[in-house]
Amino acid sequence: MNMQPYAEPWRIKMVEHLKILSREERAAKIKAAEYNLFNLAAEDVYIDLLTDSGTGAMSDRQWSAMMLGDESYAGSRSFLRMKQTIGDLLGFPHVLPTHQGRAAENVLFSATIKAGDIVPGNAHFDTTKGHIEYRGAIPVDCTVDEASDPTLERPFKGNIEISKLEACIAQYGAETIPMVIHTVTCNTGGGQPVSMENIKAVSAVCQKHNIPLIFDSARFAENAYFIKIREAGYAEKSIKEIVKEMFRYADGMTMSAKKDAIVNIGGFIALKSLEVYRKCATFNILFEGYLTYGGMSGRDMDALAAGLMEGTEYNYLHARISQVKYLGDKILELGIPIVRPIGGHAVYVDAKAFFPQIPQTQYPAQVLGVAMYVEAGVRGVEIGTVLADRDPVTREERPPSMELLRLAIPRRVYTNNHMDVVVWGLKQIWAKRESYKGLKINYEAPIMRHFTSTFEQL
Repeated sequence: MNMQPYAEPWRIKMVEHLKILSREERAAKIKAAEYNLFNLAAEDVYIDLLTDSGTGAMSDRQWSAMMLGDESYAGSRSFLRMKQTIGDLLGFPHVLPTHQGRAAENVLFSATIKAGDIVPGNAHFDTTKGHIEYRGAIPVDCTVDEASDPTLERPFKGNIEISKLEACIAQYGAETIPMVIHTVTCNTGGGQPVSMENIKAVSAVCQKHNIPLIFDSARFAENAYFIKIREAGYAEKSIKEIVKEMFRYADGMTMSAKKDAIVNIGGFIALKSLEVYRKCATFNILFEGYLTYGGMSGRDMDALAAGLMEGTEYNYLHARISQVKYLGDKILELGIPIVRPIGGHAVYVDAKAFFPQIPQTQYPAQVLGVAMYVEAGVRGVEIGTVLADRDPVTREERPPSMELLRLAIPRRVYTNNHMDVVVWGLKQIWAKRESYKGLKINYEAPIMRHFTSTFEQL
């Protein structure tokens, strides 16, 4: 079949110069950072795949939208434009802006979660779990079992297992469950999408038990793309049509707009319930700012509104996800184990299979992240035992089923030549993988330790 080659639907207008250190310089830098990749200065990183959050390149339309920013404290035009876009695209009438996604969680959970509550979901991400446990509540992972097998090829490994959700409700009682959180796509589970069929089924369970369904929506557009290409009945629907249908089943959402809205800062809560909105409004004013700016400037709200529209265009999503697939396919060609199928925003290297000689309590994914920086100047992030944190009651380590190094690709930033450098770096480590040893923690915070922990090599 003679198909036209894939190419990005944009042209490059400006470039940012990068500093490239020698291997010896990088080894010294990571040692000085006490082997925590978060402690590196960004200018000392060649290819930064730590996160796709707030690291994307905004378009000419977004930069133009920033010039329309209305910085009025109350009732700015920028907020009204953002609110209108969210209403038209996602269907929610009540909107609270926040400075980013974890701030949206903080506001929503302050209004809805108390000590002793149970919060089921599909592999809650670090800030979500942290905010739940900080309040003395308990997150319960109800992800499908197939999600824990990185080698298994299934189209929607981010799904919630309905039998697990029903069992959780039966065990704890619906009255102890303030919400079910559906993360679309599921970041901790390897960037895996959730099917429309599963969204409908989870919604039906929630309605049956009168439990609100909340979407963690940072990468909702990527999730819609996977529904379009993988789920029967959606191939002819536009991304925006699929998005509208997805959110029809949710009672509310939090969003880190630094992902699929392609802005450098910002987030929001969107709700159907006026009552819940009013409860959240008090905390929004306390923690974020007034209801019509909530920690964001007017210009950033205008850029966010434009980014939501751009981020739900098929051609953009196809180019973005194709680059992630390009990197994943090149890594697989080397026989290096990754989570399959390849997700929407990142490639997740299976560090447990990469370094079988390193036990999870010696943090093999962190070892791999450090090695990638030393070998190639590439910064990824550990999604494994360090991130999983200790049990809040027993303070024992709780190694997850998968130990992953996430290589998250910023939107519209790097070329495939950069991806080839990433592959080269992994190839160097793979060739001498048996020589690597583990790490031990010297310092850790009592919660969300992965951001600030320091390590030493064993």
